[in-house]
Amino acid sequence: MALRLIVTFKAQSGKGKDFADAFVPLAQITHAEKGCEQYQLFRAADDPDTVVLLERWTSAEDLDAHMKAMQARGGSPTGQFAAGPPTLERYEAD
Repeated sequence: MALRLIVTFKAQSGKGKDFADAFVPLAQITHAEKGCEQYQLFRAADDPDTVVLLERWTSAEDLDAHMKAMQARGGSPTGQFAAGPPTLERYEAD
């Protein structure tokens, strides 16, 4: 069963574009990972400092491998622009 993650970030005031730009290399790496069906960032039209990441993974195992790879890479390049920790919603997708 596929998994969908919706991750919402709040960038520091006026830093939404910087956050999104810093995310690009991470997205390129992740798109090549096994089981990645979607890994796409959006900025809110009414609040460009709110950034949402939509992820879709083929399986829980693929998502787990991605999370381990993220931890192994260390800090995120977006961290310097974040206003706090993200919120994460996890859904099963048919």
